[in-house]
Amino acid sequence: MRMGKRLLLRFSLLGVLALAAGCASQVGSTTQGGTLGVNRVQKLAGNSQQYNQQAQQQYRQVLQEAQQKGLLNRNPAQLQRVRNIAQRLIAQVGVFRPDAQSWAWEVNTLEDADVNAWCMPGGKIAVYSGLINTIAPSDDELAAVIGHEIAHALREHAREQALRDQQIALASILVGAALKSEEAMKTTGRIGQIGYGFKYSRGAESEADLMGLELAARAGYDPRAAISLWRKMAANGQRPPEFLSTHPDPANREAALAQAAQKLLPIYEQAKRGSAQPAPAAAKKRRRS
Repeated sequence: MRMGKRLLLRFSLLGVLALAAGCASQVGSTTQGGTLGVNRVQKLAGNSQQYNQQAQQQYRQVLQEAQQKGLLNRNPAQLQRVRNIAQRLIAQVGVFRPDAQSWAWEVNTLEDADVNAWCMPGGKIAVYSGLINTIAPSDDELAAVIGHEIAHALREHAREQALRDQQIALASILVGAALKSEEAMKTTGRIGQIGYGFKYSRGAESEADLMGLELAARAGYDPRAAISLWRKMAANGQRPPEFLSTHPDPANREAALAQAAQKLLPIYEQAKRGSAQPAPAAAKKRRRS
């Protein structure tokens, strides 16, 4: 159904006012750089507490639905393996973000064929059985996955993405209102995602790769395993060209991971020898469902 020009203009002007209010941002860096120096100025929507609360509510809903369907933590051995790996990674988050040591971390597994894992703001982790069954990762490879997802939460990439989405939507509404065209509004949104949104999403993925790799190395997991992991992931499905994707090109990703892994080998060897610094007590606390 097409929108009339007058209605489009009214909708657009209302949307401009709403989004202008929502685009207020915080500028800074959510984490310390670590050995690999992942540390740039960020622009983020809202505030950490707001997003953490929303994530907690969503996480509770996901777990409740999975529980009702008998899909939550169905494989005890798989759950224990995931939690053991995650606990070692969580113990290292203070290197990047000391306040994350006191987050209410939760780690659960979901029976789902998707090759997927995620960590919501505030430390709410889920690993799908499809990832473990399809990719068959070693512990080192699984640590790379979970570390990557934890890094997204530490860097608060969800808040960055929210601000970008607001900015793209605001630009689309302004163009649509100026041209009195619904199609122009949609086209501007698509162009914004490809030229602006996708670019920064790839940057966030690269940051999560590096920070997750360092978390793994500090926890005593071989950082070189990330290379074999992402080869498996890339072989698991087709992907569009890098400029049309929210993820880096596999070849570029592999090269960056290989370079970072070499820098992290001394940290990994030290952690293997058991000489890594013990985690603060707060970092060891983790809630489970």
